[in-house]
Amino acid sequence: MARRTIVITGASDGIGAAAARALAEDGHEVVVVGRSPEKTSAVARELGADFFVADFARLAEVRSLAAQLRDRYERIDVLANNAGGIMADRQVSEDGHELTFQVNHLAPFLLTTLLLDRLEESHASVVSTSSAAHRLFSDFHVDDLESERSYAPNTAYGNAKLAVNLFTRELDRRYRAAGISAAAFHPGVVATNFAATSTSSMRVMYQTVLSRFLTSSAKGADTLVWLATTTPGVDWQPGSYYVKRKVATTHPLVSDPRLAADLWERSVEMVAADGAPGAAA
Repeated sequence: MARRTIVITGASDGIGAAAARALAEDGHEVVVVGRSPEKTSAVARELGADFFVADFARLAEVRSLAAQLRDRYERIDVLANNAGGIMADRQVSEDGHELTFQVNHLAPFLLTTLLLDRLEESHASVVSTSSAAHRLFSDFHVDDLESERSYAPNTAYGNAKLAVNLFTRELDRRYRAAGISAAAFHPGVVATNFAATSTSSMRVMYQTVLSRFLTSSAKGADTLVWLATTTPGVDWQPGSYYVKRKVATTHPLVSDPRLAADLWERSVEMVAADGAPGAAA
């Protein structure tokens, strides 16, 4: 297998860290991105890897991350948009966006679009961590992306992960011919500190005795590692959503091309309003 340069966000813990370990062990150049300086640097030291610190709750840090990645790496073979989370009460970021939507969709969208030319040059794969929550909990309305009309942690998270799937479809439609391959996946219900600070009912699974029945981070990372190291169009179908290495059913809205295009354009406007230079073409 050819050595690949693989950038993984949300790699200071959980499935991101597990994927980084597996990929580094396979001989790939792994770039670890995380929010916590201590945890991110610790994973990087363990692997002998480069690392960058960026909090996706601040879009300025996402822009800085994109600039640093462009300066450091002549090619990026895989961008794994893995960072995400579920919140407690509705919060608005310093950029003016509902935090669940920003961290799970808007920040990864911004990072990807700021790296588009580098990803095209590298014929890269963009692998995004979604969730079965996009089918179970979403109540998606493209004219209420900020959850201003109503808010519940589970619904906001489901909506954000549905946006991840729509983004994957639209990225594939716009840039497959340019050499970019996109896929989304559900890692399973993984035993991590996910939802630790949330008021979501999902916290019951992650923070109680029920957590013993959850899958390990290594197993949760398996599909990410598989997508990052295999050949799009041969081993997996670009534009698709995967569970346990198999194409899985998505929410019906994910198959709406007009909705995917609308979300893309609205996302461009949202990051452009925050001063992003050339966020998307």
